[in-house]
Amino acid sequence: MKRLLVCTGLLIAATTLLAQTPAPKPPPKSPAATEVATIAGKALTITYSSPRVNGRAGKIFAKDGLIGHDPTYPVWRAGANAATKLHTDADLNIEGLKVPKGDYSLFVDVSDPEAWVLIVNKQTGQWGTVYDKAQDLGRVKMNMTKPPMPIEELKYIFMSFGENKGKLSLEWENHIATVHVSARD
Repeated sequence: MKRLLVCTGLLIAATTLLAQTPAPKPPPKSPAATEVATIAGKALTITYSSPRVNGRAGKIFAKDGLIGHDPTYPVWRAGANAATKLHTDADLNIEGLKVPKGDYSLFVDVSDPEAWVLIVNKQTGQWGTVYDKAQDLGRVKMNMTKPPMPIEELKYIFMSFGENKGKLSLEWENHIATVHVSARD
């Protein structure tokens, strides 16, 4: 009888432990995001992680700011976590830089927080703090503006201007940085 009670008790305890639902995971600090556009009938996709300002406005892009601690500073991964990815099914012209269709990583040189430079890098699949300047396809100056109010979540936005032209914006904190993009013939 004693064995039966012990076995029954163990069975009830095991069933109770297995029936418990695990606690839900908190949302990621920098959730994955994707911006997709069509230019000249071809897909253009940017895949990135979107960090939040979280009360750090004015403390992100300065030399002693948040990204100033990255080993690649003043080159920034243009997002969080893994390097920001660009996939294009069209040959592109980005502010004069010829970008053949394919896959790339995007970085931004923030040496001057008010005059960013977009870097299109041929290396792909790396973590965001792994940057090899020798793999740069090229660099272009970005047009800088200030938003009317701080932008909490980093985001990329593609705006189409017609069949084969558009503008790509990177918006975060107190910065909006843009480049003109067009499909090449």
